[in-house]
Amino acid sequence: MKMPRGGRLFLATCLGSLFVLVLYFQSITKPEAGVKTSSSPGKSRRSPLQTLYNGDQQLDQFWAQRSLQGRRELLEQACLSHTKKRRVLSPPDLKHFIVDDKHSLIYCYVPKVACTNWKRVLMVLTGDGRYTDPLAIPANEAHVPGNLRALSEFSVPEINRRLRSYLKFIFVREPFERLVSAYRNKFTRSYNTAFHKRYGTKIVRRHRADPEPESLRRGHDVTFPEFVQYLVDPRTQREEPFNEHWERVHSLCHPCLIHYDVVGKYETLEPDAGAVLRLAGVEAALRFPTSGKSTRTDGDMAARYFKHISPFYQKKLFNLYRMDFLLFNYSTPEYLRAR
Repeated sequence: MKMPRGGRLFLATCLGSLFVLVLYFQSITKPEAGVKTSSSPGKSRRSPLQTLYNGDQQLDQFWAQRSLQGRRELLEQACLSHTKKRRVLSPPDLKHFIVDDKHSLIYCYVPKVACTNWKRVLMVLTGDGRYTDPLAIPANEAHVPGNLRALSEFSVPEINRRLRSYLKFIFVREPFERLVSAYRNKFTRSYNTAFHKRYGTKIVRRHRADPEPESLRRGHDVTFPEFVQYLVDPRTQREEPFNEHWERVHSLCHPCLIHYDVVGKYETLEPDAGAVLRLAGVEAALRFPTSGKSTRTDGDMAARYFKHISPFYQKKLFNLYRMDFLLFNYSTPEYLRAR
């Protein structure tokens, strides 16, 4: 097989009679020409990938300001430095990848990193006029299977074509702030009874001495230290994969196997989201929804939760999420270093 310049072929997996070949580009290669991204018949313009890599003076200035290109390069360097084995991917590994064929976008969603609003935006972009305002879409509707297409639903050749020619983007967050946010949302909200029953009862049974019968039955009062013990317990991942809300980003989105064109951050969500919409050519018609939450999980709040975690468990937890810290250039939190 003839290799494209600047590319390296290293993903191959056998799926029945199909052989999957995925290209990972370690240097920039030109996207496929002629990708139509306009909804008007016969009308074409540059795809987001072409806009990004073929140059746009105004966009280049914005890119430098936000350091998005730098993030991409840092990620590639971190992957080269910290990953030795190259695992293979199959379509089921791509279930977190959402496809927008109209605008040539692939988004890998990470729970607790504004993924509800990104799904709302993509429902507007792919909805053929059914939706116009992202915030008018109920949050639960944004997560209904079938409202958006996953990359895993396509045939192997169609998966590869989209990976080569679409703009692939991801949004990440400081790992422990994301973890605390997941705990607060899933274990301290009274309405999340499904999570309490599914995970809380198991956590209480394994990690609480002399639990009350009601706690064993309902799992409604899991503490953060108990949640941490559950995460670092080797039995947890032996029995089943982590839930997506606390699974590591590198396990959900495979950033060392898929070449991301844009790595956005929760900490700079508004400008980074605006850059993606601009690349898609929809910035004039659509704005990314801003959060009105006053109790957003930030570093100070995470520090308050980690005050109750012993240094032993802090270290074990950091080791568990270490790759997300390294790959996305997050420093060890001050509240860990101070102990």
